[in-house]
Amino acid sequence: MTSDTADNPSAPAAGWNANVPDSDLAAFEDVRPRLFGIAYRMLGSVAEAEDVVQDAWLRWQGTDRRVVRNPAAFLTTTTTRLAINATTSAHTRRETYVGPWLPEPVDTSADPALGAERAEALEMAVLLLLEKLTAPERAAYVLHEAFGYSYREIAEVLDTTEANARQVARRAREHLASERSAPAPPAQQRRLLESFVAAAQVGDLDGLERLLVDDVVVRPDGGGEVHASRVELVGAARTLTFLDNVLRKYWQDSTLRIVEANGGTALLVTSSTGEPQAVVVLDGSDRGIEHVYIQVAPSKMRQFAPAV
Repeated sequence: MTSDTADNPSAPAAGWNANVPDSDLAAFEDVRPRLFGIAYRMLGSVAEAEDVVQDAWLRWQGTDRRVVRNPAAFLTTTTTRLAINATTSAHTRRETYVGPWLPEPVDTSADPALGAERAEALEMAVLLLLEKLTAPERAAYVLHEAFGYSYREIAEVLDTTEANARQVARRAREHLASERSAPAPPAQQRRLLESFVAAAQVGDLDGLERLLVDDVVVRPDGGGEVHASRVELVGAARTLTFLDNVLRKYWQDSTLRIVEANGGTALLVTSSTGEPQAVVVLDGSDRGIEHVYIQVAPSKMRQFAPAV
């Protein structure tokens, strides 16, 4: 993470006010990992999620906390509504984004900041699909599927009826299910990644081809920061040509190793100095690898940079 509070969940929130009693600070700190987890899932960006949590902290400071009966519920509602508002500006920025956009991968090996009761809605493929939902649908899905909120609680957050909250969450689930093949179980996803890494390390294109479905899609994200394809690549033939070029030109002397990212496994490609060159996430089904997500924007790989 970029901030002390994200690296150290016990650190005071940015903008800490000495006039806030320790009990009220503790109430915020207790729930802050969950707040970040909600905001990150809704926005797909560490920096944007941190901004939302910071805004929630400022709201908490400015609130008459004596009348707040349930601080966790108040802060969850505040954060979710701030994240809903933030999706509008985020969507506008992504309309002018250079090339395909990918969520920022996060290192969940220790999971200090995501605060997930469940690992739902952390996968790269799901985060991308959440972008296609309305903001209320996204919020309902995240709260219910990742954090186990009841429809009554979601209704309070969204300021709607329980029946409508249930309907919103149902639409979100149905949309996500219709847009994606049934994903392979985690163990099979890891085997696909291990086979992918083994073939990539020796430049075995035939081995890579056997792992890919015919209509595989490669989505690279350079964000205009580094050279990267500005369009998705569709089909096994184009994918193999692309991977062959990348392996020979850019990763020939790189180190490839499996790491944990977004609650699953990912390939981290690093230079001889240990700097991250790419974070590669695969999305597989029983058919094989259906999507290859390649993050190469340096600003989105901060979590995987060597410690200073």
